[in-house]
Amino acid sequence: MQRIALGIEYDGRQFHGWQAQGGNIRTVQQSLEYALTQVAAHPVRVACAGRTDTGVHALAQVVHFDTGAQRTVHNWVAGTNANLPPDVNVSWAQAVSSDFHARYSAQGRHYRYQIFNRPVRSSLWAGRATWIYRPLDVMRMHQAAQALVGTHDFSSYRARACQAASPVRTLHQIRVEREGELIMLRVHANAFLQHMVRNVAGVLITIGQGERPTDWAAQVLDARNRACGGVTAVPDGLYFAQVDYPAAYDLPCPHHGISLYESD
Repeated sequence: MQRIALGIEYDGRQFHGWQAQGGNIRTVQQSLEYALTQVAAHPVRVACAGRTDTGVHALAQVVHFDTGAQRTVHNWVAGTNANLPPDVNVSWAQAVSSDFHARYSAQGRHYRYQIFNRPVRSSLWAGRATWIYRPLDVMRMHQAAQALVGTHDFSSYRARACQAASPVRTLHQIRVEREGELIMLRVHANAFLQHMVRNVAGVLITIGQGERPTDWAAQVLDARNRACGGVTAVPDGLYFAQVDYPAAYDLPCPHHGISLYESD
């Protein structure tokens, strides 16, 4: 048996999240496992670096699977893509050691939340960025976000239905920057809770609109109560952007400009 790692991209709008749910429910995992099974000529099950919810996109999801089939890296990529729908694709494949695990070997994860900020909506960004028509103060949003950096109990920023054993996570870095009409919220942490980035985005958007002071993000964090956390932002603008692994695995690094945080 050989272990193969894959890099996956997908547009989450027409998927009911990552995780296979059985029946006719369309998920990324279900589509990918079907395609890999055709190439491997035996049933394939994959493990991913991080499960995404309905409507959430991925620039660099990572999965692994075990197989006895002998295929070249090119065949894993081209063959799988030939059996995948247009809104999901394999970007790279690589043989890895048996101790590699897409989820448990990960040292960090990066998300990007994309906001389209202008008075008039955009048909081009629909479903790919969250439209906020009121002006947003990016400096206030960025300043407020810095209170979340570090190791904290993020109970206020996780979904009520989140099943994680602990609400404690380490947020390494968070930045809010404007690029024309787009505002990019980039977040790097060791791991994330369910809806954590969307809840952070909801708080920061509220602050950016001037409805709350900049210290509200810290107040929400300290409350450790989801009821104090405000509105959960819609999934349209959320992208699973990158996964960090030990250098020894020598996995391809995505070149989306997602994890490049300039110093203050």
